[in-house]
Amino acid sequence: MLLTLTATSSPALPDASDLGYLLHKHPARVQGADLPVGRVTVFYPEASPERCTAALLLEVDPVEQARGAGRPGWALGRYVSERPYASSSALAVAMARVLATALRGRCDARPDLVGAELDLDAHVPAAAATGAGGGGADLAERLFAPLGWHVDAAAVPLDPQLPRWGDAGVVDLRLRGRLRLADALTHLYVLLPVLAGAKHYWVSAEEVDKLLRAAGTWLPQHPERELVTRRYLASQRSYVDDASARLAALEGVPDADDPAPGRSAPEVDGDAPRARPLAVLRREAVLAELERLGAARVVDLGCGEGALVADLLARPWVREVVGADVSAAELDRAARRLDLARMPDRQRERVRLLQSSATYRDRRLAGYDALVLVEVLEHVDAERLPALERAVLAAARPRAVVLTTPNVERNAGYGLAEGQRRHPDHRFEWTRAELAAWAHRVGQEHGYSVAHSGIGDDDPQHGQPTQLLVLQREDAA
Repeated sequence: MLLTLTATSSPALPDASDLGYLLHKHPARVQGADLPVGRVTVFYPEASPERCTAALLLEVDPVEQARGAGRPGWALGRYVSERPYASSSALAVAMARVLATALRGRCDARPDLVGAELDLDAHVPAAAATGAGGGGADLAERLFAPLGWHVDAAAVPLDPQLPRWGDAGVVDLRLRGRLRLADALTHLYVLLPVLAGAKHYWVSAEEVDKLLRAAGTWLPQHPERELVTRRYLASQRSYVDDASARLAALEGVPDADDPAPGRSAPEVDGDAPRARPLAVLRREAVLAELERLGAARVVDLGCGEGALVADLLARPWVREVVGADVSAAELDRAARRLDLARMPDRQRERVRLLQSSATYRDRRLAGYDALVLVEVLEHVDAERLPALERAVLAAARPRAVVLTTPNVERNAGYGLAEGQRRHPDHRFEWTRAELAAWAHRVGQEHGYSVAHSGIGDDDPQHGQPTQLLVLQREDAA
């Protein structure tokens, strides 16, 4: 199995060979590791300032493969199989083994490159592609094109000399696009097994966490979200239902720039950049405010699966992060997402996960530089808001509170009826005037100044889809 990833020189990457920093693999060395199914090797066929190609080669051990269970439902599966040749879940496992840090989007040596969009070319000469109707090439287009890739997929015949035998269930897949390297790698890591429609190992509940951890920033808005989820989880209903519910919780409604359900998308220039997910824009806005405030010690109250906690740990100016949530299950998922069990001791000392509630006083949350409530307020019963105010502004009393909540004025743009909320668990959703009135009241009562703004595309009449509120303690400003 072979994957090549090529970067060409661009303003964001003047020296293409700096790709090695992002991959954490030196272009001058051949590196590898042993896996249960064989050996994976990373090497560079070319590395120059103009063009750099990294190759990942997985050589499957056919003896180890034959010792496995074989293909379910097919007695000859352990003896006759395309797995040693067609890239699928085994290649994804190899990527996770040798490119783990690059998949997480970390590069301490060149942090300036982490967020840079690079001109990339990914090539998988033989990618398993089966089922879902329309053929493997069509499925590849449906999976990768919505993520910003130009897709060139050609079906491979079973035997070129005997075309009547049809296709081999394999495509020659080439992807071109301008993306962050970490995004490109996670697309391949998740979608190659989806394209194949099967995995070489038993699918357990941990696969749900893996899917959310790798694709949580882009899968909620993918037009083939249900297909991706179902095929990634081997159509196991309980896992699919769990993943679907958690994806919906990540983003209760489509992005502000996406059409409402049942409406056609507006025509756009094919070269225009795709709208970025609102969940990502929210986290970026919160991080920018925390950096502006100089918040080195931060509490993420209602942290869920830990997406913001992970982003905070990646910021060198953050010394300590506390992720708190009322749900023990969400905290377990956050621990797995952060990979706490294998986190280096120095990094592990910077983070704590606590079970706590936004409506109860908890002295463990007191005295921090900032306390963050991202999409939490609207999940609290209205009669419990005074308890939240006391717990956060009087008891915890951070130097600053950074809060986001939906702007109900934008709901009509999502095709929602009057009175319908963006998520079934929302107890209320406020207009901009309602949030401002609440903020100024609690700010005056507890000695906090108020700054009120928005996140997402700005409608002249109805404002932005997410409201951003920053409360800063006046005696600490």
